[in-house]
Amino acid sequence: MKRVVTGAVITSIGLGIARWLKSRRTPGMIHHDPKAPYRWQWVTINRPPEEVAPDGRLPEPLARLGDAIEIQKRKAPGDKGTELGARLRQRTSTAGAGGMVRRISGDDPSQEVRRALREAKSLIEIGEVVRVEDSMTMREPTPIGKLPDMATQRAGGEGRQ
Repeated sequence: MKRVVTGAVITSIGLGIARWLKSRRTPGMIHHDPKAPYRWQWVTINRPPEEVAPDGRLPEPLARLGDAIEIQKRKAPGDKGTELGARLRQRTSTAGAGGMVRRISGDDPSQEVRRALREAKSLIEIGEVVRVEDSMTMREPTPIGKLPDMATQRAGGEGRQ
């Protein structure tokens, strides 16, 4: 009988703690809303804000995405240039097994935003889009040669042309 009473007391204490923790959610906590826009993605560009988007014109990789994205530009902390952020306006479902397959295969729309930000950074800082050079290790069917392939596939093929 003592075990039953002890079990009931422990269970009720556990349920009470769980209810208390659930009630402590603050408005600033992140809650997944499938209709909410994507999270912001940022790059730091080693240029002043007026050189990042002169006269409000976005670099071509971002301009190519048009109204599908939102853009923010701000000074980077410590006078380290400019932070350029972008996110998709409309969320498509990336939840569940189908979303995971799309992310792995490179069909996730947020990968296009990430690629455009990287290309824009490259264009602004050095005047051209930098690509990964094909090396012998990337063509050899060795474990070391497969590592760069796996990395560029995971990045949606961003390193290859």
